[in-house]
Amino acid sequence: MKLGSERAAGFWTSRPPSLDAVLARLESLSRQPTFALQREIALARMLRPYVGGGVGRIVAPLAQETDLADLSVLCDFYPEDGQLTLIEQLRDVITEHIPDEERQWLDPLKRSSLDLLELTATPKSGEKLTLRSLGDQTSFVVPSMDSLKDAAAGQVLLARVVRNPDAGGSCEAVWAGGGLILSPADAKALLEITAEWRREMEMTTGSFALGEWREFAKRFGHLLLWAFAQLRMEALVDAVVHILYRRPDGQPYLYAVALYDHHEYPFFVDGLTEIGELEAEKPPPLSGSSSRVGSFPPACTWVQRDRSSGSDLIVAKVTLTSLQLMVECDGPERLDRIKHRLAAAFGFSLHFRGETATPPVRQLSVAELRSDEPAMVVVTKEEDGRLLTQFLEKAYLEWSDQPHLALGRETPRHAAASPALRRKVVDLIEEMEQHDLGRQRCGHIAFNYNRLRGQVGVEEQPG
Repeated sequence: MKLGSERAAGFWTSRPPSLDAVLARLESLSRQPTFALQREIALARMLRPYVGGGVGRIVAPLAQETDLADLSVLCDFYPEDGQLTLIEQLRDVITEHIPDEERQWLDPLKRSSLDLLELTATPKSGEKLTLRSLGDQTSFVVPSMDSLKDAAAGQVLLARVVRNPDAGGSCEAVWAGGGLILSPADAKALLEITAEWRREMEMTTGSFALGEWREFAKRFGHLLLWAFAQLRMEALVDAVVHILYRRPDGQPYLYAVALYDHHEYPFFVDGLTEIGELEAEKPPPLSGSSSRVGSFPPACTWVQRDRSSGSDLIVAKVTLTSLQLMVECDGPERLDRIKHRLAAAFGFSLHFRGETATPPVRQLSVAELRSDEPAMVVVTKEEDGRLLTQFLEKAYLEWSDQPHLALGRETPRHAAASPALRRKVVDLIEEMEQHDLGRQRCGHIAFNYNRLRGQVGVEEQPG
């Protein structure tokens, strides 16, 4: 997805050597034993969406996010144990000699903050860049960078810049580190999320001291990082939700499946025929090694087609045997809609056996995330067979000890022990095997029905 890739577009910059040196001093100071716990607290706050679950279970922070968080620890964090800030310690407490060319950066760093900075013009080689804060319209002029050569006017940078201590009252500034490139739409969304959190804090505390953007960004700039993490997660979810799962022949892969028992075949045939969005299909011939294949009632099949944009795609399939109803759909939403229609039409005549609505696991490539089109995933017959096996093993886990409509609500295990019903149990398992979902989808049965035969104590069939 395009928005997802833009949210993941980072850039790196170079710093003046003297600024690099003073930041290295602050970094070293933050790792001293007396400050180590405060550093952990600060980083956990800056990167909270990624810590302890949530977004962090699915996606890790980008390198530029971590860099911005580190800068916030060095420049913005007020220790919770009463210590001075790192900048104050380096400026006022540390007795080690610090050259003037490094010391001059301490106050500008203390006044700097994380910001959303709009590019006012498309970068040109060798020319300085003019940035405008979306928070308070403050302008900054910074050195151009090769990493931004493909950026365009209107794009927004989530970054930190530092006023040049020699600039006087001009807009001259330098980069404090790397940053993230956002589209105008993403930047607007990020700003709106942050503004909402800001209003909530002001209402909760009853204080409106955060009215000035600079004050807010200095104290709560990490909220910009939180909002960015939220946008990343939303982008990833959007990309995953819109994946198109396909069979090798190009038809939709029907991964959302529900399985029911019933015992009123003619009633169900009539009812399914009356559902308008379903079209009757010629059922495939029964296959298998059993000599009794032809003795089973034929299965009836209905499909729902998507003919939009000139396509002819089967997006749902309903298969009715004399004892089972199988629903296959291209996603959980469609499966839910059809399940509701079935419940309204047949009510307690249906006995729910199980369902699966989990799509095949896939890791999207960078190219797929960058594409404007939904990612397309082809599911092989082999993988389909494995997924069907997992589903049917779960659906039939307690089959032998659950009352069955076709057995007068006796359990198959008890019915198999009865001379009057034993043949019925044998036929029931035989028919389930002949109509196994795997036969049409992947060319072989997906479940070993001898497991059911063994559980109820009837003769197993050769494989």
